[in-house]
Amino acid sequence: MKKSLVALAVLAASGAAMAQSSVTLYGVADVGFAVEDNGTTSTTRMDSSNLNGNRWGLKGAEDLGGGLKAIFVIESGFSLDTGAQASATSLFNRQSYVGVSGGFGTVKFGRQMNSVYSNSGTFDPFGDALAGDTARLLNYQGSRTDNAITYAYAASGFRGEFQYALGEVAGNSSASRMIGGFVGYKNGPIDVVLTTQDTRNATDTDSTKVTLLGGNYNFGFAKAFLTFDMEKGTGTTDLRHLVVGATVPIASGSLMLSYIQRQDQVVDDKDAEQFAIGYTYDLSKRTALYTSYSRLTNDAKSSVKVVKAGDTNSLFNLGVRHFF
Repeated sequence: MKKSLVALAVLAASGAAMAQSSVTLYGVADVGFAVEDNGTTSTTRMDSSNLNGNRWGLKGAEDLGGGLKAIFVIESGFSLDTGAQASATSLFNRQSYVGVSGGFGTVKFGRQMNSVYSNSGTFDPFGDALAGDTARLLNYQGSRTDNAITYAYAASGFRGEFQYALGEVAGNSSASRMIGGFVGYKNGPIDVVLTTQDTRNATDTDSTKVTLLGGNYNFGFAKAFLTFDMEKGTGTTDLRHLVVGATVPIASGSLMLSYIQRQDQVVDDKDAEQFAIGYTYDLSKRTALYTSYSRLTNDAKSSVKVVKAGDTNSLFNLGVRHFF
């Protein structure tokens, strides 16, 4: 009888401990067909990660008491069309961090989404996806950053983040380091963000700085987007970008439209622009069909997404995405 009571007490205690923590396995499976013409060649191929990046991951949280939580994420990308790991050198190439959150905010350590990329849903009608992806013209300085320390806080619709990534270059603490952050506000129909990011090169002789102000307003029948972006550094780079777009709910899906203009402030006749249209149709909460088309035109000295300066790039895709 005593042994039974002890066993029940142990089980109860372990159950209570387990109730305070959780681990979730999740992922995305996305694949489709793409036809791309860069002015020199036309290619028909099967592409992965058109609407959402293919991944599997584990995320968890433990209640530490007093409003504190320990959190972690490890996330691995892969190509659904080939089954290959997205990175040959890094298993958890998408994100791998651990941190603590509470009333003071959230602190995370490890590989994380950078400040510009993490806000793409606010300033990009295509949400950094499909043929209309703003990253085809804008420089996010990559999507994720190694060795990052991030502090984030959100309250009453306001949100902010500061991020510092160690360059880890021997003998020079500023080489390859990254400093970034954002402030934003989201309440009701409005969502706006100002984000900046400065990355030093490996020799500590130059840096690339991206500053972006963007947002959207939901009118109900449509959501309108407007974004201004500036990129400076890396020698004589000085670019300006304008993004105008909208998303319109139609049936069980969403129509996406965007126009992106690039202006080179240093070299004449080196501008570019892109028009894009896309549509996603939700078969369920987890599964969607998608299609999109973009046409990117270059001035005589511009070669964005083409082999020969001045040529035009067109991209069409069609596919399916499933969350699990």
